[in-house]
Amino acid sequence: MAENYFTNAVALARDLCAKKLEKGDTAVDATMGKGNDTVLLAKLVGTSGKVYAFDIQKEAVDITKKNINERNLSTQVELIDDGHENMDRYIHEKVKLIIFNLGYLPGGNHDITTRAETTLAAVEKSLELLQQNGAVILVVYYGHQQGKAEKDALGSYVKTLDQKRYNVVKISFENQINCPPMLVVVEKR
Repeated sequence: MAENYFTNAVALARDLCAKKLEKGDTAVDATMGKGNDTVLLAKLVGTSGKVYAFDIQKEAVDITKKNINERNLSTQVELIDDGHENMDRYIHEKVKLIIFNLGYLPGGNHDITTRAETTLAAVEKSLELLQQNGAVILVVYYGHQQGKAEKDALGSYVKTLDQKRYNVVKISFENQINCPPMLVVVEKR
């Protein structure tokens, strides 16, 4: 018997990554955190691909570096200690997929969070960097003050995207408690 598919936003995001990415692709982890998405992306694109991963916290970069080194994935990963809103300074090629896990570093300082203004700037730059049929995946954690503002700003922004250029999907888990993360996907046509 098949297991449940719609369990949470993170599982859906990871499945979308696996469906979209192929060996040799270029991908971006816009919020590396502890490196889980960076590791996944690096495995999916293989040694012939490239992953750029961003975070503003040295702790996140150090944890991710350890995780990719332990799995022998460092050849295809570039870790960048900078905000995702500056991704265009580092990436000069089209990318297949960009993933964001918004909020704060799990187990880290909850006062350091992603913010609506920098996330919107990063999403706009992501759409410019995205190749045709590529996707921007956003896992939106909104159970904190900055997260609520980010959720609202993203919701307003994605509604303005030209439907002839982008497919936009939002999935929220309506019957789960404690502000479960929601998933927003923007696919370039």
